Amino acid sequence: MTKDELEKILWSIALPGFPQLLDGKIAKGILFIGLEILINVQSNFNTAIMLSFQGKMEEAAQLTNYQWLMFYPCLYFFAMWDAYRDAIGEKRPFMYIPFAFSAYLVTVGVMYSTTFRIKNVLLGPIWLPMICAPIGLGVGFMLMKVTKRFIRSEDQK
Repeated sequence: MTKDELEKILWSIALPGFPQLLDGKIAKGILFIGLEILINVQSNFNTAIMLSFQGKMEEAAQLTNYQWLMFYPCLYFFAMWDAYRDAIGEKRPFMYIPFAFSAYLVTVGVMYSTTFRIKNVLLGPIWLPMICAPIGLGVGFMLMKVTKRFIRSEDQK
């Protein structure tokens, strides 16, 4: 990973839209930031984060507006993929797969965050989706490799 790619990913983790602004893609950056703020406010996401870090998972789960929070993973990972794609110049085929699969799995984590427990501990709307993110990326990278091999074998026929 190059310095530019890492910078874009880290800024995108901080706030979707920042890397696009850095690249001079002002409209796209403002759109991502605006959507992030809208979803964040409507879902009570920041309060849920604060409560989760304080160990108040039940309260965070009750406060969260899941109809809005369900949009967050797809926006977040799409903005991150877009920044990464701009940084690498679309050189890597199927690189969207880890980002897309992680968005799917984090969304599933959001859906189960009110009921999923480990040793009777509710992980809530922050921790369960966060645990799902690296799993989604890992599975996505494996699927990307399989897809590349499958496409190469099909091309050789």
